[in-house]
Amino acid sequence: MKTPICAFDAKSGILCAKCTGKLKNGHITHADVELSKKLTKLSEKIPELRDATLLRGLEIENDYILVVPPVDSLRLRRDPALLMRLENELGRKIWLLEGEATDKKALEDLFHPVRILTVNTVWLPDGSKLTKAIIPGRSTERFPINLEQIKRIVKVVRGVDLLVEFERP
Repeated sequence: MKTPICAFDAKSGILCAKCTGKLKNGHITHADVELSKKLTKLSEKIPELRDATLLRGLEIENDYILVVPPVDSLRLRRDPALLMRLENELGRKIWLLEGEATDKKALEDLFHPVRILTVNTVWLPDGSKLTKAIIPGRSTERFPINLEQIKRIVKVVRGVDLLVEFERP
């Protein structure tokens, strides 16, 4: 498994001088380091992870956000049992995002498997902008995704204020 830290550090759990420098300079975060260690250990149990790449790892309110290349995102989404196993092994909810994705693609990744009808950018009078995502159907108590958590993730990862509306009230 390829991670933001070198393979030896991910296996041993101790950072070399190069990776320590990356951490001090802000090129990687503590979440990158922790996720790299955990996913490297899991790749020994789960063979599908051996070819995967972790571009970046984030921790937001006890959830992990894995930023991965598009090919790894497709592979993990295609096998829901693998994603569920990862969540069980790590003990937290996992959100997948593709690296280098547009804001719209990032929202589609976070809302997966729910479809997004449209994404619009609204410029407010004070000069700030708000991104509005419209979801088909109605808002129900059984909606499968935590909308507030998605808003927090989008704010941290993309720097976007998100407003979610449903097609029908």
